Amino acid sequence: MTGPVGVGFVGVGVISDTYLENLGSFPDVRVVILGDLDVDRAKAQAEKHGVAEWGTTDDVLAHPDVDVVVNLTIPAVHVEISSRAIAAGKHVWTEKPLGLDRESTAELLRQADAAGLRIGSAPDTLLGPGFQTAKRAIQSGVVGEPMFASTTFQTVGPDLWHPSPAFLFAQGAGPLLDMGPYYFSGLVSLFGSVDRVAAVGRKKLEERTIQAGPNAGTVFPVEVPTTMQVITAFEAGQQAASLLSFDSALERHGVFEVHGTEGSIVLPDPNQFEGRIAYVKARKSISDGNWGEQEWIEIEQEGKLTGRGLGLLDMVRAIAEDRPHVATGELGYHVLDVMLSAQESAASGEFVKVASTVAPVPTVPVDFDPFAATL
Repeated sequence: MTGPVGVGFVGVGVISDTYLENLGSFPDVRVVILGDLDVDRAKAQAEKHGVAEWGTTDDVLAHPDVDVVVNLTIPAVHVEISSRAIAAGKHVWTEKPLGLDRESTAELLRQADAAGLRIGSAPDTLLGPGFQTAKRAIQSGVVGEPMFASTTFQTVGPDLWHPSPAFLFAQGAGPLLDMGPYYFSGLVSLFGSVDRVAAVGRKKLEERTIQAGPNAGTVFPVEVPTTMQVITAFEAGQQAASLLSFDSALERHGVFEVHGTEGSIVLPDPNQFEGRIAYVKARKSISDGNWGEQEWIEIEQEGKLTGRGLGLLDMVRAIAEDRPHVATGELGYHVLDVMLSAQESAASGEFVKVASTVAPVPTVPVDFDPFAATL
């Protein structure tokens, strides 16, 4: 592949703005066409972001200058659209989750492999300088051998602010599949494959009411647990406890801590590309019996800051350089397998073995520069 690599979008909803803004600043890629079920919406986004062409999904898949399709459709059709893109000879970058069931998602990966094409899957926040700086610090031994992690995402729920939130409470979503990919992708990037999971879940309400926008007052059903607590045991021996909730009056986002034999480190919100990184060392002794305050040691963030679209850029560069990219379809599949296993555990009350594994997730070099042309 030589740059700039041609990119086409299928789906131009709210999240497309940040993708288009960032991809427009990367010299190695060029957005050539936007497609959507609502062609007028595709046209409006194209005009807003200076994209020359717009049309339907078929127009994007048939476009001769499109090498990579960005799939920003609703989760229920992620696999369908990604499969059509692979059949059309295009690489795929898809929003999370990669799919909603193991069978069709695994078949999608087999299809891509047989065609010699790449699949990348959000989130790509784990490529950001915040998470990567923390990952390099952990690898350097600032907290010794990692033992366990704690992650938390809790909010009152997207029905408070989202104009059309029903899909976030439907099968294939909820806090587990909507927000879980950020946290579990980060954990797998640090610790490797998950061996088994245990989980419990519940709902606060069977129905919710839209609170904002033109549909305010509309009642919709809640199909999935809106609070999930998940224990993950990793093949390498680490453990993690994760809370994901749309039921909390207390807003707490982005809690991500790793505790090791020599200290503890706080990582940035895995839904962001930057944030605070700091650690404390384990106490060795207390001579005066007074615990006092522990000293936080701040770590300066390293790397170029950007946003969504970074994973796609890494993928097209990896294709050109014949190396693995970071946010692979295989990583997306393993995280999906972990989350589906958590659902099954919550239903059965038992630990569930995670069948899939994933290769070690590469670390992004400090000198990775999205804004320098390399292709």
